[in-house]
Amino acid sequence: MEGQRTSACMPKLFDMKQRALRRRRAEGQPVSFLHQRVFEDIVERVAHFGRRFERALVIGYRDPEWLAALHAFADRVDVADPELVEDDWEPSHGAFDLALSLGTLDTINDLLLALRLIRCAMRSDGLLIGAISGGDTLPRLRAAMRAADAVAGAAAPHVHPRIEASALSPLLDAAGFVNPVVDVDRVAVSYPSLERLVGDLRGMGATNILHGRPRFIGKAARAAAIEAFAQVGDGSRAVETFEILHFAAWTQA
Repeated sequence: MEGQRTSACMPKLFDMKQRALRRRRAEGQPVSFLHQRVFEDIVERVAHFGRRFERALVIGYRDPEWLAALHAFADRVDVADPELVEDDWEPSHGAFDLALSLGTLDTINDLLLALRLIRCAMRSDGLLIGAISGGDTLPRLRAAMRAADAVAGAAAPHVHPRIEASALSPLLDAAGFVNPVVDVDRVAVSYPSLERLVGDLRGMGATNILHGRPRFIGKAARAAAIEAFAQVGDGSRAVETFEILHFAAWTQA
């Protein structure tokens, strides 16, 4: 796969050391409602194919109970190291006929390379299925942070850029998969405050890991963000949106 590592000199969006640190911190937290929703949806989709798999790879593992559910479809289930960086690993070539990606591909620096490496790890006629955060995620938080930047007098990277649904199928094609399918699940969640939303993101290990992120936000900017978030609600709660892109694709038979 060395010939495919063409982006080594590209600017890096994400700080992988921070990603590992925040994922470790989240490990002691209960599995979030979003992670559980994603997993249950993936299980349903795998079951839909009505096929028994020999060896599955799980990327983005969060709960021991998940493994028991996956053994209903696969004779063997391997869990990727939690410290795995999906665009910088050496997969076992052709080892898996099922790969599951549970919401970690949105925080890597080279998504195409990551998909190619997963493809390398898979056998012919294998199934890749998973979920990734989409481009319409967290619009209220984005607006709140723009209000904070307006008070601070300078723009800063607060919220992760995310892939659009229309771009995911072409990436799967380019990575060597066939028959890709992408579905969009928009989850509306009501929050009493911006702080409660940020607390959920922290519990999911999903807070800001962008290079160049601000180390702190001043009191006035923070107050502006809190006020902007509250203003989009009904006076007591505001609705935030999480866009989840569910995808499936096959390796060539």
